[in-house]
Amino acid sequence: MNLHFSIAEFEARQARLRQTLADKGLDGILLFRQESMYYLTGYDTDGFVLFQSLFFGTNGELTLVTRSADRVQAAYTSTIEDIRIWVDSGNQNPARDVREMLESHGVAGKRIGVEYDAYGLSAARGKMLEAELDTFCKLEDASDIVRLQRIVKSPAELDYMRKSGEICDAMRDEGIRLSVPGAFEGDIRGAMQSINWSRDGDTPSHVWPMGSGPSALLVRYKAGGGHIGENDQMFHEFAASYRHYHAAMTLTVVTGKPDPLHQPMFDACRDGLEACEATLRPGNTVGEVFDAHKKAFVDGGFGDSFLNVCGYTMGAVYPPTWMEDPLIREADPLVLEPGMVFFMHMLMVNRNKGLMMTLGEQAIVTDGACEVISHAPRDMPVNA
Repeated sequence: MNLHFSIAEFEARQARLRQTLADKGLDGILLFRQESMYYLTGYDTDGFVLFQSLFFGTNGELTLVTRSADRVQAAYTSTIEDIRIWVDSGNQNPARDVREMLESHGVAGKRIGVEYDAYGLSAARGKMLEAELDTFCKLEDASDIVRLQRIVKSPAELDYMRKSGEICDAMRDEGIRLSVPGAFEGDIRGAMQSINWSRDGDTPSHVWPMGSGPSALLVRYKAGGGHIGENDQMFHEFAASYRHYHAAMTLTVVTGKPDPLHQPMFDACRDGLEACEATLRPGNTVGEVFDAHKKAFVDGGFGDSFLNVCGYTMGAVYPPTWMEDPLIREADPLVLEPGMVFFMHMLMVNRNKGLMMTLGEQAIVTDGACEVISHAPRDMPVNA
């Protein structure tokens, strides 16, 4: 098996989940998030884009229902031994295979949780599952059970995140170096990705936003790259991934002569980032981290520029995104604990003047001051 954690660590994670299920009066859970399957067993695949489910029972049952293409994948990457195959014939209903699997575990009439909030369980698949299990067992939304367990990372997980942060920092240096007038955005993206892959990183699970000229004001990816102008701003948001554990960063490189507003915008972003990191301590809430970012923007004279979210937790994630709940937003009640990890991004856009600025990095919550693992510049990058 190609496992990235010890058997003992997987067993500890599974034991904790069994206790949580028992506390909630559930007899098992049907998992559809690839992140949950990877976390509990090591199972590593992109096959979640088609129907598959991992049943985790309170009596120790661990059964994967998947397509034949993933049989070897599961055997190679995971601790799963019981693998059931549903035949992809074009008109097959894999929910029936799930029911047959559950029948073999004797859970008829029992309370079974479902990870409804999962990219692997579309609305159509969810309806199909409910229709098949409607009279068989009692289904309950259990989308957050494993997610909440995963928020606090183990020492082994944090080591992978630190490795990802090291790769991210190397990508930062290359991105800043190459962001010069006349450079093609695609060449910069390729060079940065090459660093990630050459250091045994994984393909990041989110398509990087990146752009210069008018597209610098966008915060999402769009097709088609351009060339950086003589007096321009190049927006970068990128992440490295190591064993699927992500570390991200965002920054802006100004070319030529900065606009007079660029520096105070940068200063407000830097102050906001440092205020968030000062608040990222045990006992504070995620909402208080957001408040620190908002206050820095207001104090810097940019009270009309802050977004409603200034970051999110990160860990081992799969496409289509590296973002996970909780997002850093106003009044979020989650209390910070050591071992949580957050990417904090300060972003402001002045659409009237066509200006933007951003700065963001990632940090681990510790018993004291947070541990920064990806490092954004503290001076505004300017390339002539």
